[in-house]
Amino acid sequence: MKKIQVHAQVGRAENEAAEVLVLLQCEGGSDLAQEAAAIDAQLGGQLAALIQRGEFEGKLGEGLLVHTQGKARTKRLLLAGLGKEKDLRVDAFRQALGIAIKRVRQAKVTSFAVVLPAAILEEIPVQDVAQAMAEGAILGNYQFTAYRSPNGSKPIDVERLTIYTSQASLLPQMTEGIRRGVATAEATVLVRDLCNHPANVMTPTRIVREAKAVAKESGVRLKVLEQKDMEQLGMGALLGVARGSHEPPKFIILEYKGAKAKKGDPPVVLVGKTITFDTGGISLKPAENMEHMKADMTGGAEVLATMRAAARLKLPLHLVSILPVAENMPGGRAMRPGDIVTTLSGKTVEVQNTDAEGRLILSDALAYATRYKPAVLIDIATLTGACVVALGQFAIGMFGNNDQLKEHVRNAGQRAGERVWEMPLWEEYFEQLRSDVADMRNIGGRGGGMITAALFLSKFVGDCPWIHLDIASTDWSERERAYLPKGPTGIGTRLLIQFLLDRTLP
Repeated sequence: MKKIQVHAQVGRAENEAAEVLVLLQCEGGSDLAQEAAAIDAQLGGQLAALIQRGEFEGKLGEGLLVHTQGKARTKRLLLAGLGKEKDLRVDAFRQALGIAIKRVRQAKVTSFAVVLPAAILEEIPVQDVAQAMAEGAILGNYQFTAYRSPNGSKPIDVERLTIYTSQASLLPQMTEGIRRGVATAEATVLVRDLCNHPANVMTPTRIVREAKAVAKESGVRLKVLEQKDMEQLGMGALLGVARGSHEPPKFIILEYKGAKAKKGDPPVVLVGKTITFDTGGISLKPAENMEHMKADMTGGAEVLATMRAAARLKLPLHLVSILPVAENMPGGRAMRPGDIVTTLSGKTVEVQNTDAEGRLILSDALAYATRYKPAVLIDIATLTGACVVALGQFAIGMFGNNDQLKEHVRNAGQRAGERVWEMPLWEEYFEQLRSDVADMRNIGGRGGGMITAALFLSKFVGDCPWIHLDIASTDWSERERAYLPKGPTGIGTRLLIQFLLDRTLP
């Protein structure tokens, strides 16, 4: 799949020639948006008639392709709905462009254009709209075809998107929005690609190769701890999880220091769960849908992709990304229920369920992260099935020990269209984790499973301002949506990048 080139340009809808021109329309009004009305005059009122007949209503996710029959400079018009104006959010533009590019691809053309709706821009910053449009187009165009045999006909690649504005003064803001949107969307594409590869390909060793590629491209520092290094450090939890696999574990650290970052500033540290395949170990998972466990590395893929995006955007900050990498397999050497492991922090854990392995590898990674004395510590993980039960598929579970930080993450999620929902982190729940033989157990029973998992992690972060994001509810989609594919979604990536953007850039 070729990369889409996105750029901003001054122009008016009625004057521009395009293979497909996208016109954005809100729901509920009988009047056409200003940009659509101008071109409708060339069409003799054809668009207005379509709306009056109810063939197009402007609902979010709605799209209608119209051939101009030579009456306008553009060959085809695509009416794309934004939903009701009173409910309009930035994400509507992502969805509209995600739908649009699918229709463009069906039309077998290589380029298209969209017109910025001038009236709406009075309510939403133009930079945010341009960013959302770029993201929606790139993400909506996503296809994973690495393992498909050619079937004869070569698919059409959409190569170019032009975003028009009638106001030259808006070009700098649009260009910056596009720059951010492209970097963010391409980071999400990287996550989807990594998680779509099967586990026999995307092994811990292959994850190291991918990290090396990011480090080389981005000019960031890379350090890889091997099994012997982890043994010397005392990472008993991570090593315990990896024991059942022939694949050796890896511990990857990437570090970026922006040119404008203040010397001596403590870093933002991101930690991502990177289980390249999760069978459950001795506590074996049911066979149904186990193939989805190739995406149990989503958190690690996201912090890796976020590192690349931060470097591409030249963010003025000190950023560290940590990936504890392992495969959770049954076998003669595998960790057993009842085993006790000693973590890097020195705390001991009684393993009651080997399928609660994510919190084990994260315990060592979080303890290691505290050595940086971070200004912010965020971990992200496909951690619990309980998160899916509690939140369904449209919200990321959020826990944390700092109210201001939680608010910043919440706001970033709203802007990114990857919303979080805060869950309690009350110490009373720790009663479920108490062990008769160790400092704690790795599971706390059926009730409050997402909460006890987060509370377990909290015991390894010290006094650091910390956020835990459980993405088990959002990392995989069972069906295709506007800009989400079926399968690995990469949700969480744009949230992390937006958080960094909000923290460092105006």
